[in-house]
Amino acid sequence: MSDLTVGDEHFAEQFPLSPLDDYLIHQTPDPIRVMWTGDPRAYERYWMISHDAAGEVMVATGGSFYPNLDRAEAYAIVNVRGRHTSVRSFRALGADRADLRVGPIAPEIVRGLREWRYVLEPNDWGVSYDLTFRDTTRQVFREPLSDSAHGTPPGRRTDVTTGFEGFGTVKGWVEADGTRVELGPGSAGTRDRHWGTGRGVGGPAMSLGGRLHVGVSGNAFVPFENWTLWGDRVYYPFGDSRPGATRVAKPARRLRFEAGTDIFTEGVVEYRLGTGEVKELHYEHLGHQTAYLRCGMYGGTPESGIHQGSYDGPELTEGETYDLADPATRIGLRGLDEHLCRVTCDGESVLGVYQTIDPVAYQRCKEGRPGWDFL
Repeated sequence: MSDLTVGDEHFAEQFPLSPLDDYLIHQTPDPIRVMWTGDPRAYERYWMISHDAAGEVMVATGGSFYPNLDRAEAYAIVNVRGRHTSVRSFRALGADRADLRVGPIAPEIVRGLREWRYVLEPNDWGVSYDLTFRDTTRQVFREPLSDSAHGTPPGRRTDVTTGFEGFGTVKGWVEADGTRVELGPGSAGTRDRHWGTGRGVGGPAMSLGGRLHVGVSGNAFVPFENWTLWGDRVYYPFGDSRPGATRVAKPARRLRFEAGTDIFTEGVVEYRLGTGEVKELHYEHLGHQTAYLRCGMYGGTPESGIHQGSYDGPELTEGETYDLADPATRIGLRGLDEHLCRVTCDGESVLGVYQTIDPVAYQRCKEGRPGWDFL
């Protein structure tokens, strides 16, 4: 018998089987590619944000699969001292959900719950990177929450998100406009893996009740030495004697904003932990080191208007570069924003991310909403 190479183009002959069906991982009698729901807004998603030790380089990247829409997308944002470059790519999902590559954005799961490799290959926008992220905090499953009593329309389950989050060290390099920066000791980041339904998938056209979900009230991602703040959870290092994770109540915020743009610049935020402790964190935004997630399709891209899960065309890679020194540019990009900050608590100072929805955060402080005030 002669050698025969069977390529990926033959997977269509085997529908609904896919390569993952060869692994001993089934949880239902269905093939892996058959989703647990027929909701077109079902998604699988990864996200990561990292920075160098000096806070001069930020990388934010994420990607989503929409099995019931047969769509895959990914984005990469590189901010080097205020020069903000985005690359986005789209393709049909196809049969092989183990293939995370979308255009030049090619992450790899090296070891589940322990190590990812994030790669952006050379492209027309002059940025690339090769980063290894090693988890350092214990991931804890986030139980899915759903409430049919408050769904839209009444009786329908609300959007569901589940998954896990954590922090880690980052090592590798970032290149922008021909200059390579090594990310060595002190480089760090946070990542998550979420899945569920809704969360803005499909943009306004698929947002029931007219509410486009691009986040909640913002978030915070801060890695102190012995504990880490990830929004409404405190996570601990692997092997820590404190079990699981600790819940965090809604914070009390006092925030300062940039005149003319109403974008966050500084904050003092009080967090009440499930242990009974109260932690006060002081956030100071570093220059123009922000990842503007509208460029990652949260709320629609600034120029092409693409929302998460909404692109339904041929394979496409697009991008753009912005100079964040221009206030008008910052106004045009603001939305779900991830600001790199110097964060201080109990005498310990680290770099972390304060995430706001700009200018909504400013408006809430102006209105005097509970838990919101000006600094």
